[in-house]
Amino acid sequence: MSTTIDHTTTVALQVNDLRVATTLGKEILHGVSFTLVPGRMLALVGESGSGKTTAGLACLGYFRAGLEHVGGTIGLSDETDLLSLSDAGRRGLRGGSISYVPQDPALSLNPAMRIGTQIMEVLRVHDYGASEAARVERLAEVLTDVGLPNDAAYQRRWPHELSGGQQQRVGIAMAFAFRPEVMVMDEPTTGLDVTTQALVLETIHQLVSKHAVAGLYITHDLAVVSEVADEVAVMLAGRIVEVGPCDDVLHDPQHAYTRKLLRAVPDLAGRHRIGEVAAVTGAMPIIGFKGAASAPRVVPATPAATTSASLLSVADLRLSYGKTTVLNGLTLELGRGESLMLLGESGSGKTTAARCIAGLNDNYTGSVSLAGKELAPGTRQRSAEERHRIQYVFQSPLSSLNPRRTIGESVEVPLHMSGTFSRKERRALVLEALDQVQLAASFIDRRPGQLSGGERQRAAIARALVNAPSVLVCDEVTSALDVSVQASIIDLLRTLQVETGMAMVFVTHNIALARHISQRLAVLHAGRIVDMGTTDEVLENPQHSYTQELLTHVPTL
Repeated sequence: MSTTIDHTTTVALQVNDLRVATTLGKEILHGVSFTLVPGRMLALVGESGSGKTTAGLACLGYFRAGLEHVGGTIGLSDETDLLSLSDAGRRGLRGGSISYVPQDPALSLNPAMRIGTQIMEVLRVHDYGASEAARVERLAEVLTDVGLPNDAAYQRRWPHELSGGQQQRVGIAMAFAFRPEVMVMDEPTTGLDVTTQALVLETIHQLVSKHAVAGLYITHDLAVVSEVADEVAVMLAGRIVEVGPCDDVLHDPQHAYTRKLLRAVPDLAGRHRIGEVAAVTGAMPIIGFKGAASAPRVVPATPAATTSASLLSVADLRLSYGKTTVLNGLTLELGRGESLMLLGESGSGKTTAARCIAGLNDNYTGSVSLAGKELAPGTRQRSAEERHRIQYVFQSPLSSLNPRRTIGESVEVPLHMSGTFSRKERRALVLEALDQVQLAASFIDRRPGQLSGGERQRAAIARALVNAPSVLVCDEVTSALDVSVQASIIDLLRTLQVETGMAMVFVTHNIALARHISQRLAVLHAGRIVDMGTTDEVLENPQHSYTQELLTHVPTL
C-alpha cells in the first residue's frame, strides 16, 4: 500500500548551493541545489562530465580523490548538515540512513561471499533489529522486496551464479536492507537488456513509493527517466539548467540543452534520425568533427543499394560449453552495403555469434563464408586478406585500446601485422582512418586516457577501418555512451556505410536503435534466430512471442 506524503512539508534531504572544486582550486560544481522528498524520485540527468555523479556522491558525504567541498550544505530531515559531520559520522549514515546503488553490480558485490552473507553483513554493521533472528527475517523480506527468491538455497548462491539483472537486484537489496530514508542510484540499469531493465526499474519504483524512500536516480537515459522519475533536474557543466515535474521537462523543455538531449534519444518508431537532427540544428557539436563550423553531412536513411549476391553467409552455426548450448543452428546472410542488427538479451548468443563470424571464437561447427569462400574457424588459420576483410569493434574501447600506446600507434597495429606498408604509408593510412571517423590529425599522438568515451570509440572504429574491411562487426559499441555521443557514433557508422559500401553486423540489446542503424533485423533467443526480416517487418509485425515481449519492454518518452 502506497504511503501518502505531504510533499510541501516533508523533506528527506536538501542540497543547497553545493560547490565542489579540485584540490587545485578549479570549481566543478557551481551552486547545485535540489530537494529529495519521501516516496518520490528525482532524476539527475546529464552527459558524462556534467557533474551528476559528483553531486550524487556528495549526498553520501563522499568526494572522490582530488575533489573537495568548498561551499553549500546538505541538510538531512533532522536539519543536520551532512557535510559538517566527522568522517566517522558520515560513514555511519552510509548504508543506513543513506544508501547507494552503483552502475555496475560487480562493484557492490564481493565475488568471494555468498549473496545472503553480504546482505546480512549490512544488517549486522548497522545493528539492525534486536536479535539475529530479526536480521534473518529481514534478509528474507528484502529479497522478496526486490523480486528474488528468499529461500536458504538462493541465499547461498555466489554472485557469479546470478544474471546481471539478478546481481543488480541483490545490490539494491543491500542498499535497501536497513530501510534507508534516501537511496542514491547511479545509472543502475546501464548495460542491462530491456526485459531485465524493466524488472529493475519496477523494483526501484516499488521500493520508493511503497516504503516512502526519497530517491535520487542519476542517468543520461531520458527514456528511462520517463519510466521511473517524478521530477527531473538537468545538469550541464556543473550547474542545474532546468528542473521540474517529469512530464513538463520531457514534453515541454525550456532549456536548449534539454531539447538537445531529447533529440538524441533513439525512438523505436524512427520518427527522427538520431545524430543528423542534433548536428543539423547545431545543438550538438559532434566530437572531433573536422571543421565543426562547416555544414554537417546529412546521411540518407538507407545505404547504397545492396547486390543480390551474399557477401557474408553463416550456416548452421552451433556451439556448446559442456552441456550448455550457446548457439543452436544459427543461419543468416548479409549483402554488400547492408546493415544487419543481431538483437537479443544477455545470454541469447549474439556476442558469441559475432565472435565466431570474426574468427575470435573458433570452437564452433557449421560454416562462415565470405564472398562465397568458406573461412577457417579461427583468425590464426585465416589468410591475412580474410582477417583484414572482417574487422571487429569491441564494446569497451578503454579495454581494447592499449593505454600505453598513442592513438596513432593503436590504429597502426593492423598495418604492422600485414607487413606490406612502409612507415610513411602507414602514417598516411592512419591519418586517413582518423579523418574517416572525424578525429583531427592531432589525435594521432594522444593516449586513450586523454580522450572522452566517444572519442575512444571513434579511435577503435578507426583501427577497424584502417585496412578497408568488407564487413564491420560492432559489438554493443554504444551501450555505455551518453545519448548524444551514441547519436554521433550511430551517425558516423551510417555515413561510413554509405561512403565505403561496407556491410555491418551490429550487435546490441537496445531495440530502440533498430530503425536508426539497420536495414534487416535478426532476433536471437537461446542461441536461435526466432524472428528475421527487414527492420520494419520485424518491428511492425513480430512473429515470435519473444520478440513481442521485448517490444513491450522498450522504454519510450
